[in-house]
Amino acid sequence: MSLNFGLKRNKRDIKEKLQEKGFDFQKEFKVLEVCNPQEAYRVLNENEMAGYFLPCKIVVYEDSGRTKIGMPKPSALISLLNDEKMKQFAQDIENRLISCIDKSI
Repeated sequence: MSLNFGLKRNKRDIKEKLQEKGFDFQKEFKVLEVCNPQEAYRVLNENEMAGYFLPCKIVVYEDSGRTKIGMPKPSALISLLNDEKMKQFAQDIENRLISCIDKSI
């Protein structure tokens, strides 16, 4: 199974952004956007509405002194389209992203 996901350049540091806006937010909280261009092409050619859910996001944050990693599940998001073929694509992508996360810890 090939993962082939890349990290996009626009990593969002939520703590930094909120502090810039004057909020006293102290927790580390980052949002990473990841993309597999081949899969994005395949999914968008199947159903353009899937574009609402791209790119995939992974969050890395601190909770009670521990680092946590999570993501909105592509299978849950794509279920909003009521498209069985898209659900299969999303489940495959979700499994691969979970594998990427598991390998990072």
